[in-house]
Amino acid sequence: MEELPAILVVEDDHLIHTMVEVALADGGFEPAIAASGEEAVTLLKSGLTKYRALVTDINLSGTMSGWEVAKRAREIDPEFPIVYMTGTSADDYGSQGVPNSILLNKPFAPAQLVTAVSQLLNAGTPPR
Repeated sequence: MEELPAILVVEDDHLIHTMVEVALADGGFEPAIAASGEEAVTLLKSGLTKYRALVTDINLSGTMSGWEVAKRAREIDPEFPIVYMTGTSADDYGSQGVPNSILLNKPFAPAQLVTAVSQLLNAGTPPR
């Protein structure tokens, strides 16, 4: 059986993190949840799991924002696919967002998240 693509999710709101986790699992992915940016960077740097993409809230509790987590992920892999989720920071996307990323404004449908991750993993190839 083929291993599911591991997706690292950084979200500190329990309701949203549960919705994201279920949506990704239903979409054929293996979500790994980090409650803070610091935890996510530790998981990325450990190399224990080969994450295929990052899904991060922009406004996180703790000292790191989703923008910073994305930058750290890109230090490890310059092509790392990133999906940002936000209810407030969309205006900063042009200056803060990285290439090969998608911004989802909250609230969004679970299918929108699965589609965004799939598009990035297929590097612009439309899903069949």
